[in-house]
Amino acid sequence: MDRDAPAELPLPSLPPRAAASHKGSFGSVLVLAGCRRYPGAAILAALGAGRMGAGLVQLAVPDAIVAEVVPAVPFAVMQRAASDADGAFDAESVPGLLAAAQAADAVVLGPGLGQGDGAAQLLAALVDAVAAPLVLDADALNLLAAAGPAELLARRPGPTVLTPHPGEFARLVAGETPPNARSAAALDLARALRCVVVLKGAGSVTTDGRRLRVETAGNPGMATGGMGDVLAGATGTLLAQLDDPAAACALAVHLHAMAGDLAARELGQAAVLPEDVAARLGRALDA
Repeated sequence: MDRDAPAELPLPSLPPRAAASHKGSFGSVLVLAGCRRYPGAAILAALGAGRMGAGLVQLAVPDAIVAEVVPAVPFAVMQRAASDADGAFDAESVPGLLAAAQAADAVVLGPGLGQGDGAAQLLAALVDAVAAPLVLDADALNLLAAAGPAELLARRPGPTVLTPHPGEFARLVAGETPPNARSAAALDLARALRCVVVLKGAGSVTTDGRRLRVETAGNPGMATGGMGDVLAGATGTLLAQLDDPAAACALAVHLHAMAGDLAARELGQAAVLPEDVAARLGRALDA
């Protein structure tokens, strides 16, 4: 057997919810997301975290979009942050956001974030000083690629999860990956950066460099904008609840795909929206 070949990454089981449970039993997830151009990304990420069963979802957004976001996610504890001229996080918001992140059980950064100076400073601060599991998605990945992934992530004091789609993955590795090489490429990146990689797409690949799983559920109806935002939030919840980051990510991918299949059966593949998938995460959990 090839000693460099990864072992199978098993799906963990979530324990039954005890009768005496309280919100602290199921983890606190902080989602840092959104800007004036992409307020919906913050909403979808928060929905993913909430529908996956987080005990507490905290949502930090630029104050320019608070009025749009609050009515869509009334369950989330909102943290308003200073906005820059583009309606994205301003650099002056970084200390307060960092303090909130250091108090959370898991942190999600990136959906609809923008790539301005404030976002770049926020990424660097979280990478340096947050020990909790940190999910980097969307614009956080683009900023990471621009800054140099190996140099930036070398400073991480805790688990890191990267959730790129193929285009973001290409920027991280500075090249295109053939469809038949997705698993090997994800494995190489996870090993190089010492992180968990979730390479999204048909047959999403989850690996921590030692173990690997290719998802078989899901359908083409999920190939639409916003699906990754839901997955990022859902992943944050399971990272807050489980001790094995890679297994938590694999389970999030699987449940997200199952929810997508449920939605497609009910609505038809072409009609599936990200919020439809979020709404069926609970049924996927109970399946």
